[in-house]
Amino acid sequence: MYTGPLQGLVDELGRLPGIGPKSAQRIAFHLLKVAPEDAMRLADAIVTMKERITLCPRCFNVAEGDLCSICVDPRRDGAVLCVVEDPRDIVAVEKTQEFRGRYHVLHGALNPIEGVGPDQLRIRELLARIDVESITEVILCTNPNLEGEATAMYVARLLKPLGVTVTRIASGLPVGGDLEYADELTLGRALEGRREVDA
Repeated sequence: MYTGPLQGLVDELGRLPGIGPKSAQRIAFHLLKVAPEDAMRLADAIVTMKERITLCPRCFNVAEGDLCSICVDPRRDGAVLCVVEDPRDIVAVEKTQEFRGRYHVLHGALNPIEGVGPDQLRIRELLARIDVESITEVILCTNPNLEGEATAMYVARLLKPLGVTVTRIASGLPVGGDLEYADELTLGRALEGRREVDA
């Protein structure tokens, strides 16, 4: 549709998640209009990221260097692991400033329809860490959807015989939410995850 290099850029942008054909065209034409140094800064950032960012061999978070910044932090509690589906989930948990342990990234959730089974996830590596790192608690922090719940149950069944405490994050009503708008599953989870009130 467009001349060679421009169409090539539109095609590549269109392959990115969440970028449809129209968005790909808008971004390509935006990059065509900006100053060359601005476009090169973007290109350099992509090249630098691909050259320097890898997966941490211990927890499979993104890392620049041998281990990620969380695995090398001596202030973190090495006996508690929080299992997440994606490195972006670590950012969400860290924003709470409530968790001081370490992480393990599965890189997905069980989804047989899409061909994602246990062998496609970092479950074997998680099990191998339990004894080696003297883990005492594993917090399953997968998404509260069908795939995340199935993954949490599967991992919990594998962890229980290892003598480690396995917990699951509570899920329920958002702060500021009204009970009348909550669906049954969410309200049920909120009741299930209740805790004693300090008076």
